[in-house]
Amino acid sequence: MSTLTPAAAGVTLTELLAAKEARAQRQSAWLTHYAQPLVSLTLVTPGAVKASSRYHHCMGSALQACDQLFHQLHWPVLAREVFWLPTGAEALWCIDHNAPEIKAATVALEAEHPLGRVWDIDVICPQEGQIGRRSLDQASRRCVICDGPAHACARSRQHPVEQVVQKVEEIIDAWFTRD
Repeated sequence: MSTLTPAAAGVTLTELLAAKEARAQRQSAWLTHYAQPLVSLTLVTPGAVKASSRYHHCMGSALQACDQLFHQLHWPVLAREVFWLPTGAEALWCIDHNAPEIKAATVALEAEHPLGRVWDIDVICPQEGQIGRRSLDQASRRCVICDGPAHACARSRQHPVEQVVQKVEEIIDAWFTRD
């Protein structure tokens, strides 16, 4: 397990792409080894800084919420691992349960938790691949700035990255400074 870098430092596109490839390889290895659905958690961290104390605390809340969800639903967790990387925290769970039901529960968690908009919870089935929101007749994620389709805004760079970073930080700060 990697450790969190002590200072918030920016990462390069090359580092992000390498981290994404390493995550895909880990996911593939877990799917092959366990042959059960996989939950992959990352954070929505726009901008160059992917590891900071703010994001560390946000990931801690996400881990706690997911662990609690799986426990409350009595879904057997076959494996769980967290990676504190300079390119952003990542977590994996292997769950012995039906992948579409896992996805439905994690979509609900993202929608209901005040930090859920900052969490990116993917569910991958060993037979069917990634289970998307559309397969559950759910709308795609909305942009944190304009409420348009998040994917379209991100791809077109509709909003200045500084504005998106500020909004994400406001969401996180609001949760940790609540009364």
